[in-house]
Amino acid sequence: MQMPTAERILVADDHPIFRDGMCRLVGGAFPRAEIVEAGNVDEVMLLAGDGAPPALFILDLMFPGVEAFTTIPSLRSQFPTSSIIIISMSDDAETIQRVMRQGADGFIGKAMPSDAMLSAIKAVRDGDTLVLVPETTSIVPPPPSQPRSQELTPRQRDVLSQLAMGRTNKEIGRQLDISPFTVRIHVSALLRILGAHTRSEAATKANAMGLQ
Repeated sequence: MQMPTAERILVADDHPIFRDGMCRLVGGAFPRAEIVEAGNVDEVMLLAGDGAPPALFILDLMFPGVEAFTTIPSLRSQFPTSSIIIISMSDDAETIQRVMRQGADGFIGKAMPSDAMLSAIKAVRDGDTLVLVPETTSIVPPPPSQPRSQELTPRQRDVLSQLAMGRTNKEIGRQLDISPFTVRIHVSALLRILGAHTRSEAATKANAMGLQ
């Protein structure tokens, strides 16, 4: 009897050589996953809706039909439990900040080596939010004004407090009696609200807010 695949991962890039390489890289790291390929946004939407929602989108920013102001928010709205990673040659600070604000969970520069890309992909799939670009890229820091704990919802405060204790998504889920997917949605939202790129940055901000 054939075992069901654990998850679907959608890789979208209009360059067939890069797309094939990324599929091989991701397929080797997630051997039980079904790797789905797309060459434009129409294919992304068609394939994403055909079957179980993808656990992970790996999406090139500069390919036919992609518009960060509409495509990323649309994917985030339609597939709230999916992780979204943008991979692009355009890794300037303005582009990165725009992409992350629109709902992406990760941004990876195409100039990064494959082993670093894979580590970042695994981290995002495990619930982290991060930006991985060459050290020469300047990232604009978040605005100095940060939300107070009262401006977060009660559930966001609960999740942030657990995150500050260093707990994983599964541990947070067990503690708060919610699913790991729900935890990931809250963590992604918190990182965007706090202007943090990683869980450790969010934990530092949580401590500053007195949440621990």
